[in-house]
Amino acid sequence: MNGTDLVLGLVALLMAVPTAYLVKLSVEARRRPQAWITLFLLAMMAEMWVGAAVYARAPSVGSLVAALAAMGAMMAATVVVVFVALLRARPSGPETTPRESPLEPPAWYRAVAVAIVLLSEGLMAFAFATVSATPLLAPSGGGALGGVAAIVVSPWFVFPMGAEMAIATALLWGRLSRPMRVILPLQASIMALTPTAVASSTWLEASILLGSAGMIALIVYAMEHIYRHREIPTALGGYLLQILAAYALMMVGLLLWLLDGSPVVLASSVVLEMIVYFAAVLRPDQFQSSERFSWQLRPAWAFSLLGLVLVGELFMGAVLDLQLQPGQFAGTFFALPLAGAPLVVLQNALLNGFWFFADVAGSTWFLAMMGTEMGILVLFKFRETKSLETRVRLGLMMGSYAAFAVFFPSIYYAALFPNAPNGTAVPVLGWSMGIGSAPLGPSVFLVVFVTYAITGVLVVLFGRRVVCSTFCTAALMYQGTTIDAMKSFNRSGPVGRKYLGSRFSQAYSVTTAVTMGSLVGASFLSYFDQVGVLHVTIAGADPTAFLFALYFGVLWYVMFVTIPYTGNYNCVTMGWCYTGTVAQAFQNVSFFKLKVRSKDVCKACTTLDCAKSCPVGLVDMPGHFRTKGEFRSTKCCGVGNCVGACPYGNLYVHDVRHWIRRRLGRPDVPNRGVALPMVRAPPSVSVSSTLAPSVSPPAGSS
Repeated sequence: MNGTDLVLGLVALLMAVPTAYLVKLSVEARRRPQAWITLFLLAMMAEMWVGAAVYARAPSVGSLVAALAAMGAMMAATVVVVFVALLRARPSGPETTPRESPLEPPAWYRAVAVAIVLLSEGLMAFAFATVSATPLLAPSGGGALGGVAAIVVSPWFVFPMGAEMAIATALLWGRLSRPMRVILPLQASIMALTPTAVASSTWLEASILLGSAGMIALIVYAMEHIYRHREIPTALGGYLLQILAAYALMMVGLLLWLLDGSPVVLASSVVLEMIVYFAAVLRPDQFQSSERFSWQLRPAWAFSLLGLVLVGELFMGAVLDLQLQPGQFAGTFFALPLAGAPLVVLQNALLNGFWFFADVAGSTWFLAMMGTEMGILVLFKFRETKSLETRVRLGLMMGSYAAFAVFFPSIYYAALFPNAPNGTAVPVLGWSMGIGSAPLGPSVFLVVFVTYAITGVLVVLFGRRVVCSTFCTAALMYQGTTIDAMKSFNRSGPVGRKYLGSRFSQAYSVTTAVTMGSLVGASFLSYFDQVGVLHVTIAGADPTAFLFALYFGVLWYVMFVTIPYTGNYNCVTMGWCYTGTVAQAFQNVSFFKLKVRSKDVCKACTTLDCAKSCPVGLVDMPGHFRTKGEFRSTKCCGVGNCVGACPYGNLYVHDVRHWIRRRLGRPDVPNRGVALPMVRAPPSVSVSSTLAPSVSPPAGSS
């Protein structure tokens, strides 16, 4: 960086101060004259940069004259427009006429103000980039659009914009709601961390990592906020979807830039982010409005939230994979050519999309990123969980995710077999793959058999929760605070309602049959292919590798974002996870059940909190507690929400530990420490009264 760049950089950052202050004045304008004058000053700044851009393009006396002439003409036109507007805003009646009501800036005014700010910043960036001879990122054949995109993703645009966002946020701090005081600074920092701003590999890697961390922090905060506030301002709900859409587009654009050098989509996301930001800060009071909605009653909004989060994280994971593991992922995304007959193009596009989704969803960095994001929500859940047993299980669950989703299949596997293909291309995957395939040599068969045996024994002893609520990577995704709160959709979702209760519906039976049938069929096809009897591949992959990619690399995430319609934990409730189905078979003969200390408490209970808290929608459990004092269901995945939700502490999980205690002659009911409410306690009897005869005459004696 030379002296010219330093001076221009200082000027650009200094110019952010008056721009941010004019944004503040636009917000505070409560009379039309104030609004028009503020707009006039913004326009004057933009016109100044028009002249600077004209001169910087070809410095000469002639261009200087042209620049001054252009500036003079535009300023004159602006003065005329503003002057006429001020005359029209001038009161025409007598002095006793009441003052006009405070101005609420209309939509067109906000749009014009945002357009002027963006135009001003773009012209300044062009002028400074031209003067400093900064190399711009323009794709070959990009034309004018590519040139504009290169300006937008340059340091002369993103850094001043990030500074303006930070300064404007600080100036408007007192008018911002609490959520916006968290989100807007994160938004400003993410803007300043645009990877294209500095031509340096160190900056590229650092900005991608820090920007991803900022987006994760924003998503976590948004998720936890809506969990804590089941009713949120309508404006905040709209803003969250808009900013998540901008970031999803940003990740798509960043991936395309890394793949082919095109900054067009990335620049579009930067502009969209700025529009979303200014639309928010120009009306900060809207986020404290009394107009609110319950997001648990808006499945479309919740679906949009989850969908945008998934899209952003999927492409973020791809960016991290490509940047941090280029040896494994460079050239693997979108490998099939999009050329030829229309049907061939369509088929290749679908296959590219499928394998991109599956490969990224199974990659180390995507799983680490999702684990961090959802794991923080689980930590929040851990903090508010009172049951020691549930806390222990949550701790084991987080450890299992770190070990089985990130360390062993990615880090350990890659270190041990550096030249082996990634997980979605490996036919034999043990428990996660179900039966498995490929030549089953003695060592491979032994590993698969031992895995099944150990898991089956654990399920028999402690219930299905060993798999579906602890070892399975899906458990971490479902049990964080916000996602757990979406269990309300089990009862309200059009599909989720069909799977309520412990009985197997016809739809459940069909889903399970199709899932297990596909597993067995794919395993036999794979085996016969490996021994040379058949030569069958699906989408260019081994049948079981394709099935694993379909179920756990694509379908699971699709079902995850459809929670608002299909209900929470739909892999369990709908029976489409074959791993869970195998665990369900072992639970049929397990020691696991839910038991109550007193049936009378359940008979008197009117809250039904146990059923409401169940993430798999076992709404019939209260009836079993009242009549049998216990509840068994192969659908129960042992999350333990019902135990913590019981307002009377009447419920506990029974497994092999309690069976052993009973065999040893010890009570299997855990101690509570306090008396159960709602149940009439027997009259207290003192020790002396039990030893001495009564001195009172019997009733009716004379």
